[in-house]
Amino acid sequence: MLQRFSLLLDSIKFAHSIFALPFALLAMIVAAGGWPSWRIVLPIVVCMVAARSAAMAFNRYLDREFDAENPRTKTRPTVTGEVSPVALRAFMAGSIVIFFAATWAINEICFVFAFPVLAILLGYSFAKQFTALCHFWLGFALGMAPVAAHLAVRGNILPMDGLGARWGLAFEAFPILLGVTVLFWVSGFDLIYACQDYEFDKNDTRLHSMPKKIGIKKSLLLSSVLHALAGTLLIGLGIYAAMGLWYFAAVAGVCGLLVYEHWIVKADDLSRVNMAFFTLNGVVSLLLFAAVFIERVVLAR
Repeated sequence: MLQRFSLLLDSIKFAHSIFALPFALLAMIVAAGGWPSWRIVLPIVVCMVAARSAAMAFNRYLDREFDAENPRTKTRPTVTGEVSPVALRAFMAGSIVIFFAATWAINEICFVFAFPVLAILLGYSFAKQFTALCHFWLGFALGMAPVAAHLAVRGNILPMDGLGARWGLAFEAFPILLGVTVLFWVSGFDLIYACQDYEFDKNDTRLHSMPKKIGIKKSLLLSSVLHALAGTLLIGLGIYAAMGLWYFAAVAGVCGLLVYEHWIVKADDLSRVNMAFFTLNGVVSLLLFAAVFIERVVLAR
């Protein structure tokens, strides 16, 4: 039983919750002006993990037919039967219940927004069946995390001292701009990942993607533009929030990683896509979180 559950977690890439979670925690720290109580931290972590787990389980369930036909994915446990459709549905249902319970434990506004948020997350699994912009749908879905974490801490989007109020804004822009940054970052690396399935998508009229629409070379170029925009926004966020040396050093490291990511993936050589997608992008989010944690929690004591 435990082995099957472990296989299910591996099938939905449970460990990849690390992509968006650090950005949510980063926004949480800024919103709280430090590390908030664990009564806030734990529900945020539970919400993030449960929501992503539900979305991934639904994605694997919905994509079983496509995965069975795709040479790259036909050996997935969700295709071979090692992880059954019943198990996926049960896991998804349980994750949704946990997600709603955690939002209820935070505050009313998070609970109310939990419904449209979940619809967007689950809706991504349908997006590739009708639009080549599905990569941006995924980016938007993960980009909601910083805004959600901000609302979990403050319950509103009013300008904060030293942030929105300092710039004379009528609302707090930090979580929104960070969300847009995540949108660009995620959409960019998902474009790279989608290039692996170019041949399969091209021959299946049911599927849509940017590589299929504009080709691998142009998709990689678009990805580099999106990542350049993400790096620019990170610099702007640092100025906006009066971040210090640790943050800007981390941004420099992130920009270096993104450049390396595009250097190792070529239109005629996609052999290192998994390294770019899984390893480097996991480091990006952790690096930024660590820098903000050091500046706004450790050094602020």
